[in-house]
Amino acid sequence: QVQLVESGGGLVQAGGSLRLSCETSGRTFSTYAMAWFRQAPGKERDFVAGISWRGGTTYYADSVKGRFIISRDNAKNTMYLQMNSLKPEDTAVYYCAGYKDSPWPPTRVGTRGDEYDVWGQGTQVTVSS
Repeated sequence: QVQLVESGGGLVQAGGSLRLSCETSGRTFSTYAMAWFRQAPGKERDFVAGISWRGGTTYYADSVKGRFIISRDNAKNTMYLQMNSLKPEDTAVYYCAGYKDSPWPPTRVGTRGDEYDVWGQGTQVTVSS
């Protein structure tokens, strides 16, 4: 059974940085398209960033473009989200998601939650003003 485990969340001041990690137990992680989503209290879960299974294509929500960087290391079965210039409005539980079934086209990035079939438990990110 594939599992995703996020880590790296915490409390940071506005303007600071954090790096989230998402480690998977899947033996074929290199064929999973992956993404980060976040959910703030009382709000819907939103797409943050996604990366194709080959890693060559990335896509970002407008709210994080230029501040966040998504990446993956297939040799380590791990995806990352480098978050810079953090703002209080970035406060949320961050979830990693993966699509583990038949590989998508190598450049495809999904932006909807229903496109992914495996999820982590989430990690809290709190940005103080």
